[in-house]
Amino acid sequence: MVGDSPQIRTIFNLIRKYASSDAPVLITGETGTGKELIAHAIHDRSPRAHGPFRVINCAAIPPTLIASELFGYEKGAFTGAVSRKKGIIEAAQGGTLFLDEVGHLPADMQGYLLRVLQEKTIQLVGGVDQIPVDVRIVSATNVDFASLIEAGTFRSDLFFRLKVLTIHSPPLRERGHDILTLALFFLRKFAAEMGRDEMNFTEAAQRRLLSYGWPGNIRELMAAIQRAVVVCDDDVIDVGDLEDGFVPDLVAAPAPIQPPSPANDTVRRPRADRRRSNTERRSELVDMIRRCGGNLTEAAENLGISRMTIYRLIERFKLDQTIQDIRNECRQYDHDCYADPTPKT
Repeated sequence: MVGDSPQIRTIFNLIRKYASSDAPVLITGETGTGKELIAHAIHDRSPRAHGPFRVINCAAIPPTLIASELFGYEKGAFTGAVSRKKGIIEAAQGGTLFLDEVGHLPADMQGYLLRVLQEKTIQLVGGVDQIPVDVRIVSATNVDFASLIEAGTFRSDLFFRLKVLTIHSPPLRERGHDILTLALFFLRKFAAEMGRDEMNFTEAAQRRLLSYGWPGNIRELMAAIQRAVVVCDDDVIDVGDLEDGFVPDLVAAPAPIQPPSPANDTVRRPRADRRRSNTERRSELVDMIRRCGGNLTEAAENLGISRMTIYRLIERFKLDQTIQDIRNECRQYDHDCYADPTPKT
């Protein structure tokens, strides 16, 4: 990680401690704070480092598909299952499985995940045999588990099995002068990519970087600096070069989102919006998915539409590859600024 704040030092220490254990880890924090890279750092420093590191976003997969994605399926389990396919848990054998946005795991899947944690076995969709698995589970969330458990949408026994060890990834706005350290890191990176001379920030720009709320956290900071490098005519970036890329109505971080329930899983978009062109709707959808780091549930919530609606729009606008590209970009951006300079042990 880039930075020297007390929060980042604490995370480094916890990563080193947790790497030596096989206990489940729960990482909490807002979108864009680097939860996946923390999980990867734990894996890289663990005895499982030579095994696979697999990632599944529980909020990004339609509920009808998540069982086959997690557990795999036998030949003939359903129409189109022409051969046996490993699920991501079996594919992580001997390594680490990272369950991103685990709070969005459907209720009917939670018991099966609990079996993996307790009995170290899985059963393929359409299968009858119990298959032993050796996988460490690291999960992450940006939702409030207490409210989910109280509402009955998440099992308390599963929650306590997932949170044996915990790490909180702080929002960027709480990391003080790490913001400037990261901004300079990105400034050098993008200036070099564009063949620009050494660039810097005015004092006013530095003050603005520190005062802005960064609701999109590190990913938003990276995008703001990249844009500033492109539009700035000089070698010194000023406030105006930055602020055009800020989100004025999101100066404070959004509250953690909750998985939609049948009672509120309805389209709430004003009727006038439906008259917009397909081009405008597609552009808005892609922009929001990018801001949410590829998290479709969060994008749907911010747009005021249901999860099923966003899946239909993705199919309508043929955005599957675009979304995959966005997720790959986000992982690369996280990797650029979440490389721990300390040696592995």
